[in-house]
Amino acid sequence: MQEYHIPVLLEESLAGLGIVSHGTYVDVTFGAGGHSKSILNKLDAKGHLYGFDQDEDAVANIEASDQFTFIASNFKYLDRFMRYYDKYGKVDGVLADLGVSSHQFDIPERGFSYRFDAKLDMRMDVAQEFSALDLIATYNEQQWVGILSEYGEVRNSKTLARALVQKRHKIKTTFELNELLSEMRIGPEYKYFAKVYQAIRIEVNDEIGVLREMLNAALEVLRPGGWLSVISYHSLEDRQVKNFMKSGNFEGELIQDDFGKVELAFKVKTKKPILPSEEEVVRNTRSKSAKLRVAQKL
Repeated sequence: MQEYHIPVLLEESLAGLGIVSHGTYVDVTFGAGGHSKSILNKLDAKGHLYGFDQDEDAVANIEASDQFTFIASNFKYLDRFMRYYDKYGKVDGVLADLGVSSHQFDIPERGFSYRFDAKLDMRMDVAQEFSALDLIATYNEQQWVGILSEYGEVRNSKTLARALVQKRHKIKTTFELNELLSEMRIGPEYKYFAKVYQAIRIEVNDEIGVLREMLNAALEVLRPGGWLSVISYHSLEDRQVKNFMKSGNFEGELIQDDFGKVELAFKVKTKKPILPSEEEVVRNTRSKSAKLRVAQKL
């Protein structure tokens, strides 16, 4: 398993899984395999780990092990595969390290980063047809305002949306997009660029939608007493995770039964998210925005 992506909050996230040597665990974001390798080191011959990843580059990081099964799929299908492997409702822990890996950011042709000149892409699954280039070519102003405001919290979303539609015929690459963003930006360039690229990436990959599907699936596949450990990197993701762990829904609303008793799905172990230490941030700057939340299924 190559170190092309340094695992974030490694010890903290694994501690959140409460790993037992004979247990069954799922790493729904296998990536470079850093978290998975550490989980496998804690399992004996009776334990098993399932790893999900839709990125074909992740296959190169698999190490053969009788205790490991790799699933080349989007993690929103977690429940389907656990049914297939007869682990539905039997999983001891689910780990998710959300967001884009360092490896994906650092490959120019994937089109995730504004740092490299490349065709606009941003697909986490390269087999997917819809890309950032398709989004640029087809979205209207109203659609752009929606994703820029919600997914990027871009302050001048209406003005930028209008410009993106008017000049879409000139935008095929990251640097061509950057040229427009430089004209429209508010505040520091790198922050503005990052917000817009984040908004496009989330929309292209339906990241919030698939995150919700995965969290619902995790609730179903975990056994009572099983653990959910999730690392997020921006407020949109963190809000989904926080609300779901608190209430079992994405609005954060506590639901009462007919007798007025609140029905909870999880016991939250992290009232406040666990953040990386100063030492980790120095060692791995991309961990700076990470937040870990942990909950136990009731």
